[in-house]
Amino acid sequence: MPIIRRLPKVGFNTLDPVVYQVVHLDALNRFDGKATVNAAALKKAQMISSLRKPYKILSRGEITKALTVEANAFSKEAAAKIEKAGGKAVKIAKKAPEASKKG
Repeated sequence: MPIIRRLPKVGFNTLDPVVYQVVHLDALNRFDGKATVNAAALKKAQMISSLRKPYKILSRGEITKALTVEANAFSKEAAAKIEKAGGKAVKIAKKAPEASKKG
């Protein structure tokens, strides 16, 4: 029997992985103070490539302005830094797939 068939199969690869677009905190300093940063604003500033894919805010760098940041996910440190600067970290839900209308 070949060795490839004798070895155990390990690991698991999901068929539908969630791949986030990454935005770092230091990049958010280009927005005006007290602005709302959402997907449309990030797309306009060319920080994300697609409005359909989820995006995540990571904590690299410092934020100096009080911004309201809306994102699909935040790292714990990023959310803490945003709130420390006087802003808000608002988690938005991914759009749920529409239910089938068969019946």
